[in-house]
Parts: sequence; C-alpha cells; structure tokens
Amino acid sequence: MREVLIVDAAPTFREFLKEKLVDEKINVETVVGIRNAFPKMIKLLPDLIILDASSSLDEAIEFLQTKKADVNAAHTPVIVVGPIIERENVAALIQYGVVKYFKKPVQFDVFFESIGKILHTAFSIDNTPCMLDVHVNDKILFIEVAQGLNREKVMLLKYKIAELLEENDLHDPKIIVMMSDLELSFVDGPNLELLLDNVIANSKISRQNVKILSLSQFAKELVAGHPRYAGIQVVDSLSQALPSVVKEYGNTNMPELVTDKILSSTNNSTEGTLETRFYSDTKSHTEKTAGAVAIAAIVDDQAIFRNILHSHLSSISAESELFESGEQFLKAIEEKQYDLIILDIFMPGLSGLDVLKTLQQKQSETPVIVYSQAIQKEAVMMALNLGAKSYLVKPQKPETILAKCVEVLKNRVKK
Repeated sequence: MREVLIVDAAPTFREFLKEKLVDEKINVETVVGIRNAFPKMIKLLPDLIILDASSSLDEAIEFLQTKKADVNAAHTPVIVVGPIIERENVAALIQYGVVKYFKKPVQFDVFFESIGKILHTAFSIDNTPCMLDVHVNDKILFIEVAQGLNREKVMLLKYKIAELLEENDLHDPKIIVMMSDLELSFVDGPNLELLLDNVIANSKISRQNVKILSLSQFAKELVAGHPRYAGIQVVDSLSQALPSVVKEYGNTNMPELVTDKILSSTNNSTEGTLETRFYSDTKSHTEKTAGAVAIAAIVDDQAIFRNILHSHLSSISAESELFESGEQFLKAIEEKQYDLIILDIFMPGLSGLDVLKTLQQKQSETPVIVYSQAIQKEAVMMALNLGAKSYLVKPQKPETILAKCVEVLKNRVKK
C-alpha cells in the first residue's frame, strides 16, 4: 500500500487531507513538529512527504538538507505547503527533492492532481461547477453556494468552518447558508444532505442557529422531513433569516443592514490553510502553474529538442513553456516571468545571441542556459559575455542537463 507522511500540518488541513487520501486507499502517517519528522521518515520510508513549512521555513530547509544526505530518503518526493516566498527561493528547493510548492491557502484540485501524478493514482475529483465562499461577519458565518453542489468543496466545508470558528473565537455561531440562486431537485438529494451534514458537523453549531436561504421546494421538503435536520429553518429571503440570528440589531432597517454590513466580511484574519476556490474556477495562467517549483522557457526552433527538454524538466516537476522563435519568446516576457531560460543559438529570424542582447538591454535577471549545436569558441564566448550562465553543446544526457538547471537555479538564490 502506498504511504504518505504528513509533517507539521495545521489540524484542519491535516484532517481534510488525511480523509481524502484514506478514501483513496492510501495509508497516511502524521507527525507534529518538523524536528520530529526525520526519525518517522526513516522508519516509514514513505512514497511521498507532504511538509507544512508555515511554522518555520528554516526548520523545513534543515529537514530537507538532512533528508538529502540520507541515501534511503534522498529521492523521496516532497510537496511543501507554506507562505508566499520568492520564486527563485522556491526553485532552489528542487535540489532537496521538492517537486511542488503550494502557498496557502491551498487550492485542492491542483493539489490532489499533483499527488496523483507522484503516486501514479487517479483521484476521484468532482468537477461539477460550484462557487462556494465562506466568510464571517459580525459573529455570523455566511456560506454562499452557487452554480451547483461539488462534493469536494462540500467535504472541505466542514474543515473551513472549523478553521473560521477557531480564528474568530465563535462559541455559539449563527449560520446562514445562501443558496437562493441554486435550482435543486431529487437528484441533488445526496449532495444536499452532505452539505447540511458538513454544516452541522461542528459541535459548536446548534441546528436552531442554522438558516437556509433557498427558493427550492425540494430543499424545504428535505429539511422538514429529515429528523437529523430538526431545528434548521429554510427561508425565502435574507431579511427573513437575519432577525432571528442578529437580535442585537433590534429594529435596524434590514435592507440597510444587508447592504452595509452583511455583504462584506469583517474577518480580518489570514485566509487560513484551506481554499474553497479551485483552479477550475479561474483557469488562469498563474493558477495553472500553481505549485510549480520552477517555470522554464525553452526557446528552440527544433520541435524535437523543445519536447525533449520539456520531458526532462517534467521529471523534476518543473513546468516549461515552449517557444519556436526568439520573437515569440520576447513577446511572452513582456507579460510573464520565468525562473530559467534554455536558449538555442541558431534560429531563423532572431538568433539566440540577438535574444541575449535584448535580455541584457532589459537588464533581465533570469538565468539563461544556452543549449546549442554551435561549437565555435567565438559563439560560446559571445553568449557568456552577453550574460548566459552556462553553455551546453547539443546533445547532452538528461542528467547533465538537469544537473546544470538545478545548479543555475541554486546559484541564483545565493546572490
């Protein structure tokens, strides 16, 4: 059975992650405290380590260095979760076996896709369109659901609620679930029950304090006919729900209250460890490469070399974008940044040397490795004088190329 070791994760993050992995028949072990992780790792020798570096990035690096020095553990892949750090610092983690770095809060569809690739398993991820947002306002927990009911997000809701209740020190929370734009029928019954079960799962929540805003007759009948949901009220408008949960406002004009106070969060804490918005909600370039340890630009007019380099970089979980001309690449860097550029010299139109001159004029700090069939001393010296960090003559073994990429990325961080 595949083994995953979770190190020093926050309780809500750890429990959700463990539940999902166990459902996929993956054995999960946990350890609290990064300093306690090494003995556990050596004993278990897991297939994957998920390391939460939020408490101390320095301790995380120390653990990774110790892991790298151990012959049995050196090649164990690691996914790191932590705070936002500079991309070049993320790229330096490649040398320790880190294949992905996710900033908090984690988007779990991308996260589990990465775990699945490492463990060679296909996770069952519900792709139903669903917008689910949770926020706290004046001691009321608002849960907004639109488009549909996604089982992954609904499962995540229980842990997000627990996180928010703790962050805001709410001991007798009032809950309003807003689903007024959601059309429901009997086919949605299991997912609706899952939603309600996750809302009331926390022992701090009383059913009498839960209001469901829905125009669905099916939702009203399901709640009214289910003994497990006794006390939960389904209402047609927010103005109906608020008086019973916001007694301190007395005779305050309800429409004004909704506009001025309710529609924005008063929760000033961090976003926590869990994100209810997924990559599938945005599909932006930034989120597509979420978690990538490094993003490289490969500039070569020959498709075979572009594809080979892309495959090599994928083996260390580095993302890459492919460009068949210098012109195409220079246009792209007007909007995007890369951690590394792998550049050919001989290309139609703008040559690699022309590209290097342009990068020098732009004072680009992105390291460049020239990978070319040009073997003339003059070409090599000119490329290095124009700022290339290294020059490799085609073809090279994969391990030589990857070692040079890691070396260049590591040296970038040291400067």
